[in-house]
Amino acid sequence: MPMKKFINAPENLTAELLEGFALAYSRKIVLQGKTVLRAVPKSPDKVALVTLGGAGHEPALSGFVGPGMLDASVVGDIFAAPGAPAVLAALQATRREAGTLLVILNHAGDVMSGNMAFEMATQQGVKVEKVLTHEDISAGKDAPLENRRGLVGCIPLYKIAGAAAEAGKSLPEIVAIVERFNENLRTLAVALSPATHPASGGVIGQIADDEMEVGMGQHGEGGGGVMKLASADETARIMLDKLLDTIAVQAGDQLLVVINGSGATTLMEQYLVLRAVKKLLDARGLVMARSLVGEFLTVQEMGGFQMCIAKLDDELIELFDAPCDTPSLTVK
Repeated sequence: MPMKKFINAPENLTAELLEGFALAYSRKIVLQGKTVLRAVPKSPDKVALVTLGGAGHEPALSGFVGPGMLDASVVGDIFAAPGAPAVLAALQATRREAGTLLVILNHAGDVMSGNMAFEMATQQGVKVEKVLTHEDISAGKDAPLENRRGLVGCIPLYKIAGAAAEAGKSLPEIVAIVERFNENLRTLAVALSPATHPASGGVIGQIADDEMEVGMGQHGEGGGGVMKLASADETARIMLDKLLDTIAVQAGDQLLVVINGSGATTLMEQYLVLRAVKKLLDARGLVMARSLVGEFLTVQEMGGFQMCIAKLDDELIELFDAPCDTPSLTVK
């Protein structure tokens, strides 16, 4: 079946979608080339927050640029990392005495571009630190960090880091907070149907009508967990058991739960999954202290969702609850 998407020339996809995004949120963000910046820059005495990643995952990552979250998002082509020069330019554009935190999701291209830009910026005297998100557990709980992909966990991490920056915390303080959160952050994805690459028209992976795949990657990479399609309750149990097996929790611990739709799974289904997670946590004596449900980081029209959990403490909860005002997440 031919691809059915409302697009123009594939080679212009990223530039055109960013132009439309900037028009839709002209009071919140501005576009410089393929970098999305806050319309009203943060005070230079506060730490800036910069990230990078390919287009095609909307609203991520640029939908989270704004007060209380990101200062800049450097956008690559569809499912492709931006080049290091573009990331370096964003670090220079947000340069300030307070410093900048560069958040990199653990995907090969993003890591290469982010690390190169970080080194070049450091050589140029830019005050910058970096953090790598690596919360995907599909490779196994004992897998080395380099094999753990960065998935939707970046979104609450942006929220917590952005709130800490708005509160005036120093760059070392923010790095410590973010790493504490990052160490207790886990995500697992499940897919029901594949996506179509909007530039090439190619279908990314194959999943039978009566099957689902637990452990699917951000771009449709297989996760090795093919099984028969299960109910919302049973799928939630399978995934939560795997997540909790990788993190040290005890009765009374407070957790954040994020249910992130991959693009084609309805909110109805996502709410059913969250309901199931709450019951399962209650049975273990664990507290669902905070939750997010919706589409935050998608894979075009892929069916399925990502389940993300993180252990919280009082400081992290306060930062998660702090105000933010971005195109895709607003907290009053």
